[in-house]
Amino acid sequence: MKWNKFRLKTTTEAEDIVSSMLMDLGIQGVEIEDKVPLTQSDKEQMFVDILPEIEADDGVAYLSFYLEPEEDKEKILSQIRQELEAMSSYVNVGECRIDESETEDVDWVNNWKQYFHQFYVDDILIIPSWEQVKPEDTDKMVIHIDPGTAFGTGMHETTQLCIRQIRKYVTEKTRILDVGCGSGILGMLALKFGAAYSVGTDLDPCAIEATYENMEVNGIAKDQYEVMIGNIIDDKAVQDKVGYGCYDIVVANILADVLVQLTPVVVNQMKSGGIYITSGIIDDKEQTVTDAVKAAGLEVLDVTYQGEWVCVTARKN
Repeated sequence: MKWNKFRLKTTTEAEDIVSSMLMDLGIQGVEIEDKVPLTQSDKEQMFVDILPEIEADDGVAYLSFYLEPEEDKEKILSQIRQELEAMSSYVNVGECRIDESETEDVDWVNNWKQYFHQFYVDDILIIPSWEQVKPEDTDKMVIHIDPGTAFGTGMHETTQLCIRQIRKYVTEKTRILDVGCGSGILGMLALKFGAAYSVGTDLDPCAIEATYENMEVNGIAKDQYEVMIGNIIDDKAVQDKVGYGCYDIVVANILADVLVQLTPVVVNQMKSGGIYITSGIIDDKEQTVTDAVKAAGLEVLDVTYQGEWVCVTARKN
């Protein structure tokens, strides 16, 4: 089968937030090309001793994605351009030219695996299903993860910020709601930390299969979690199914502008005294999110940082 390939020209500054936006629109398998030098940590994770020389970083990034022939490409491209226009008010998104071409069917969904290797989040080892645990790591908490076509490996700074906050507040009685659950990694880790039950929601149907597979491989029983597809922000049926006033922790690792819409809604799902953990926030959007959190009647408890990303943690009093 032939695919429609689209190559979006943006900036290295915006590549993370733009790729997250594409995934939020249901686009799978975003490929990123840039000239950003690899960090020492990146090099170690690639398990190679000698890397080819690359040109100096010019600030340009290309994001490639694929659509099936029967998909409404004009509608999707229109949505992308609208999102890019909105983003341009707070981040340099660059030229935003989108070039289209046609490509033969390839296994692009699995090609990213060559770049994803085991890594640590503090004392937690996160390892893909196709790698083995080293003898020296057998005493660590080991999480096997295979996101498949759903977003979320735990490698991104925003996910790691959420993991640390979940670990800080989780108890054996915790019921956690993960909005935008992707691969299910945050709910799964909450259960590993001792939580009683996890509920995940996502817009991407791939999240269900990915979550089921990742929970199973990590020994999580099906009566400890559920995952559902739908937009909790504006879908009353999803809100009703998720439930009201029943979560000790709500976590949302999504874009800041979405958090502004989500917060006054999802506060209804939280118990009194419940903890709200938000990330996916670029540093210059911190005030926007904290203002939204306070406007919803929540008390900001903690603001943590990693790289250019922010995590805001609050409580429903």
